[in-house]
Amino acid sequence: MFNSIRLKFAFLRLRYFLKGIKNKSYTFESIMQELFSKKLSLIQPWQYEIEFIKLLEFYSNLNPQKVMEIGTANGGTLFAHCKLAKDNATIISVDLPGGKFGGGYPEWKTPIYMEFAKSGQKLHLIRGNSHAEDTVKKVKDILRGELLDYLFIDGDHTYDGVKKDFDTYFPFVKSGGGIIFHDIAMHTQSLCEVDKFWDDIKSGYKHHEFIKDVDSGKYGIGVIIK
Repeated sequence: MFNSIRLKFAFLRLRYFLKGIKNKSYTFESIMQELFSKKLSLIQPWQYEIEFIKLLEFYSNLNPQKVMEIGTANGGTLFAHCKLAKDNATIISVDLPGGKFGGGYPEWKTPIYMEFAKSGQKLHLIRGNSHAEDTVKKVKDILRGELLDYLFIDGDHTYDGVKKDFDTYFPFVKSGGGIIFHDIAMHTQSLCEVDKFWDDIKSGYKHHEFIKDVDSGKYGIGVIIK
């Protein structure tokens, strides 16, 4: 109970800090320094820094207007997505409460995550299953016929799960847009099968792999261009 109160208090302080940097301008290099500092340790992404900076460089070059991620978890990736998108961007983040692969942030964190967005951005936090019809409908309603510049898939890590996310949301991405897969490195000690799906589809597209160490047993980022 005591630790829970301390955690909430720490996030409350973080929320006030986030308010102060709401419209701060970032490069992909400077946001890396911020994200992997003590100030933002509570939302630090589960990712090797060298892999993440390669992704943020790609993301920055897209200068995205419409962004979607599947899997909010700790919030670090969402923070970067907001800060490096256009000032009037629409960002959608879907997370499954109780999800097996790092999802399920408590509802009290919602107002903290909402502080990630710049003043002119529209951030939509959807707490639900990315595979569910009602979630797909919510995404359609938000986009209103427009297409995504960038889709980050980091939800259900089973083969069928990641395939379902890809098949469902691939039509939502515009030609030339990026579709990103987290955890493409072989995970020998978990149920993660993203590497298997990645190996099955990557040859059909222009693609990039950002993997620090193929023998690390974790992380890795794959990018395909639609």
